[in-house]
Amino acid sequence: MSNELSAPGTSPRVPRPGTQKSSGSATKKGERAAKEKPGAVLPPVGEEESKNPEEYQCTGVLETDFAELCTRLGYTDFPKVVVRPRPHPIFVPSASLSEKPTQDDQRLSTSCSLNSLESKYVFFRPTIQVELEQEDNKLVKEIFIRGWRVDDRILGILSKCLPPLSQLQAINFWKVGLTDKTLTTFISLLPLCSSTLRKVSLEGNPLPEQSFHKLMASDSTIAHLSLRNNNIDDHGARLLGQALSTLHTCNRTLVSLNLGFNHIGDQGAGYIADGLRLNRSLLWLSLAHNRIQDKGALKLAEVLRPFELTHTEVVERRRLLLEKGSQERSRSPSSSRHGDSREKSQMIGVSSIALVDKPEKMQAMKTPKGLSKKKEKPGEVVKKDEKSGSGQSPTQGASKKEDATKSGKGSKLTIPEQKLSKGKSIKTGSKEKRSIFLESEQLVAEATEMVNPLLEPMEHRDGKVFMPGNKVLLHLNLLRNHITEVGLEGFLTAVRYQVQFSKPKTSSKGPVGLLWLSLAKNYFDPQCPTYIMIQELMLPRDPVKAKLKEEEATDFST
Repeated sequence: MSNELSAPGTSPRVPRPGTQKSSGSATKKGERAAKEKPGAVLPPVGEEESKNPEEYQCTGVLETDFAELCTRLGYTDFPKVVVRPRPHPIFVPSASLSEKPTQDDQRLSTSCSLNSLESKYVFFRPTIQVELEQEDNKLVKEIFIRGWRVDDRILGILSKCLPPLSQLQAINFWKVGLTDKTLTTFISLLPLCSSTLRKVSLEGNPLPEQSFHKLMASDSTIAHLSLRNNNIDDHGARLLGQALSTLHTCNRTLVSLNLGFNHIGDQGAGYIADGLRLNRSLLWLSLAHNRIQDKGALKLAEVLRPFELTHTEVVERRRLLLEKGSQERSRSPSSSRHGDSREKSQMIGVSSIALVDKPEKMQAMKTPKGLSKKKEKPGEVVKKDEKSGSGQSPTQGASKKEDATKSGKGSKLTIPEQKLSKGKSIKTGSKEKRSIFLESEQLVAEATEMVNPLLEPMEHRDGKVFMPGNKVLLHLNLLRNHITEVGLEGFLTAVRYQVQFSKPKTSSKGPVGLLWLSLAKNYFDPQCPTYIMIQELMLPRDPVKAKLKEEEATDFST
């Protein structure tokens, strides 16, 4: 009996450990095989993809293209492309919400707090923020990269992603750790981008060699350039001034230049003023928050009124006049009597003004009728431009020079505006301000594209040649520098000249002259007579303040 009981008792117990061992060994082999198979198959596929990033054809969707190229190059954790966040509207609780919160509301509040906590951590992750077109959410209009390092590999990826973006208008880099080498790479990338790219902002990127002037080369198409907070000193200002203009070269596309929050002193301001002598395209210049004193202020004020030509400039002017005279004789051959009289007048130097007045009259005859209509109704210009494109401002379409006349898809970007003390003034006078910028850029494109400033009518006094002051510059910001009443005297003389010889809102051709001059927060009393007189002279010329004054008068009358 005992044997019979033990037999059935032992028979079920004996196979159990055996079966467990066999199943355990089988599962272990299966796990090993499962682990070994993916490791043997997947890495070669990834390696092939990472070896061929050049074969990828970009689709024009930045989010997809950037992620795919980063993956092919072996990036595991790369910046995400996100839409630029906008401030949310203020939420006003109603009376029904003032009751005690229910359990569902409490759960919702805890989930919101967790989401807000996660969003705070996500905020510090590197991202590429984009601003999209309102009509088409897939078209990128503006790119913002802030607070993370952009190296050569990222620039290489951007060099493939950015050219397909047909509506790209602006690139903004803020504290991205640029070097002189990566800046050169970035500049070589710009010609590959769409022709609508007109604004570049590089802020918080100090460079040892201060090679920002390469962005303003003669073949550059940048119209709006911001270089704030880059530790630019007098050496960098000298390079920028030479990029604006020299005796033989001149930048013809740059419309606005922001050099605020740098270390530019008197010597650097003098270099910038030298660049403004022969530059006839820059409309907006900011030198706010620098170290400019009276000597530099007087150099800047000198350019805004008639100034004496140097000996080198006089020699270059004579060479240009002789070259122009020979070209006119070759184009329109006349009788020998007229030819002899022209040669004699050139030798004597009497016809220097006549040689200049003739092309100016021809330009006045060739001025399109549409421009005069736009002057009569500046409000309509703004409306038409806002409908034609999807930019921030209608200033960009006119600053394109040759591209704007050939194609109607001009990008429209806002020229940086100086903040006023009252927020209402910016809203009410924005259309007037934009229309004046638009008309001025059109006049710059037509009147100064072919005529060298040295060929302008000059004034001869006491054996010296004086050139008219720069009347193309509309906005000059010298906020928070070290200017005293001595520098104010120079600007008072310049403003008196600008008011006398250039009047805004007139039908006469040519630039309108200086409209905004900011000298606040300097080393002088705001109640000093010189500063008050400058304010009184500039007040009627400021279209924003003039519009406000007219609206206040109409409101008071009604």
